[in-house]
Amino acid sequence: MKSSKVLNVILDYFLMTVGSVIFCMAWTSFLIPNGLASGGLTGLCTIIQYGTGIPVGLTYPIINVILLILGFLSLGKAFGFKTIYVIALTSLLFDLLPKFPQLEVMMDEKFLVALVGATLESIGIGLVLLRGGSTGGTDIIAMMINKYWPVSPGRVYLFTDIFIIASLFLLPDKGFIDVVYAYVIMLGFSFGIDFVLLGNKSSVQILVFSSKYKEIADHIIHEVHRGVTALQSVGWYSQKDSKVLLIVSRKLQMNEIVREIKSIDPKAFISVSTAMSVFGEGFEEVKTGMNLKKTNKIEEDVK
Repeated sequence: MKSSKVLNVILDYFLMTVGSVIFCMAWTSFLIPNGLASGGLTGLCTIIQYGTGIPVGLTYPIINVILLILGFLSLGKAFGFKTIYVIALTSLLFDLLPKFPQLEVMMDEKFLVALVGATLESIGIGLVLLRGGSTGGTDIIAMMINKYWPVSPGRVYLFTDIFIIASLFLLPDKGFIDVVYAYVIMLGFSFGIDFVLLGNKSSVQILVFSSKYKEIADHIIHEVHRGVTALQSVGWYSQKDSKVLLIVSRKLQMNEIVREIKSIDPKAFISVSTAMSVFGEGFEEVKTGMNLKKTNKIEEDVK
């Protein structure tokens, strides 16, 4: 059991490392060498580099530290060692990768560069977020906003990026066409990150038929930390009373739960179906915004 947890941790950090490399190379190999910029913290740091000459490898970690502090204050333990690891790794990569010019890909067709850069960036950040990490920057802003409002990560990136990209007009050697390419990258990334994140944020409903239902239920609750409901059942052929376990979890946790069940009872019959929406503790909440919450509190106080 412990070995599987160790392997999962190793897999988490491996995929976060791969995602960080892909994310950084999207910028250092494609976007920056071709003079393109976009939104996000990296885009802001790139614009600063274009305007002042201060490298991304310097401004990126400084701004990230500030946002990381705000993230801890707002989200508490939501940002742990994984986020610190990814921020440290990407900061190192942004300083290291530009020293290898052979990794730079120069293209005459900037529209293609924009599409490739956006695709790689969304895949890289998506891998990091799916394993519980964060590249910092607007990732932190997105999660802080999403805590209080029902806004998808892609839309948060979209709105923050609009203001960052508009700052390109402040640079004398950048014009309207540079802003257009930046918005192409922004839109491509926005759709890409929603596809990667929300496509895996769906929930599943798992039904477990096993004679070892009690042992499985206790294990899922105490080791996997998921709720279990036992439903009374009768085997029509055998006419024996039993229990069917109902488990609702994130799609990302489905494989782990199935493995744990099979480790206890290899003969267990498991049925998995997709749940369109799940609202409640541990899943989605019906978010109405901070202002509405404050209004309701005031009304309750008045009553």
